[in-house]
Amino acid sequence: MLNIAVILGSTREGRFGEKPARWIFGELEKHEGVKPTFIDLRDHKLPFFNEAVSPGYAKEPFKDEAVARWTRAIAAQDGFVVVAPEYNRSVGGEMKNAFDWVYREWNRKAIGFVGYGSVGGARAVEHMRLIAVELQMAPVRQGVHLPMDLYMAMMGEQAPVDPALFAPVQQTADTMLDQVVWWSAALKAARDRDEMAEAA
Repeated sequence: MLNIAVILGSTREGRFGEKPARWIFGELEKHEGVKPTFIDLRDHKLPFFNEAVSPGYAKEPFKDEAVARWTRAIAAQDGFVVVAPEYNRSVGGEMKNAFDWVYREWNRKAIGFVGYGSVGGARAVEHMRLIAVELQMAPVRQGVHLPMDLYMAMMGEQAPVDPALFAPVQQTADTMLDQVVWWSAALKAARDRDEMAEAA
């Protein structure tokens, strides 16, 4: 069984992100052999990263319980789909901060993206791809970019919205999820093999 999380990477009041996040979570639930988890950054009150030691060298016990809980949440997953807006040609600060607090627990895991905002959140997604590479992750090729007309059509709707509204991006979403599941399985097998070799 693969553990794959959908991360809702916006915490602002009146956020749009819950609509595509709940939709993509429902699409992920359709995949056999996957145990999906919904992670909302609102439920993880992370401080701004200010540690003297890089997360790559940090070890438990962590001083901050919110950081410890976030680290455990990431460690439990085999792959991720991040749903995030674009702010000023980049990813929002809360999602960047969430990336920055963890290192080893992100390593050698697959990640896909759903972006929204200007140009479908493409610049935020591109920035997150680079962050993921630095975290030794495997960002999948296919991204999901919600066009502005779709964004505007859902503005007045309450989450969860009718999945049919996402029909214009259904094919790209299917491809992205297939890639995340495939790479999550492949990387989990490789991690398990390495752990067995180290234990021998």
